[in-house]
Amino acid sequence: MSKPLPQPNVVTQRFWSSCKDGRFEFQHCKACGHSQFPPRLTCTKCHGADLDWLPSSGRGTVYSFTVVHRAPLESFKADVPYVIAIVALEEGVRAMVNLRGVDPETVSIGMPIEVFFEPTEGEYPLPQARPR
Repeated sequence: MSKPLPQPNVVTQRFWSSCKDGRFEFQHCKACGHSQFPPRLTCTKCHGADLDWLPSSGRGTVYSFTVVHRAPLESFKADVPYVIAIVALEEGVRAMVNLRGVDPETVSIGMPIEVFFEPTEGEYPLPQARPR
């Protein structure tokens, strides 16, 4: 059984295209300067629609995390236990990603991470994080 794949739409297409090119991008409001992720049609602060895309360094820290011990779908069964983390990127946005290459018992708040892109069976790779 295959894992779910990204399904870009008008709002997320730019993000998924940047992942395909090996870049993690986030939205930045030209009107108020607010940065946001995940992508949305309008700014979550001022509701303006003049949004730009900026690249992230891909570096940050673990803000919060959970260890998954029960697979939500059969296709994730071989992965358990695995870590889902909210990471705070250097640019001030937070993103939810899988934390790879680390024993779940050793993950901690504040752990330095870097984003990388994991190939999928589809067109778009998935942004993941690993300790740095």
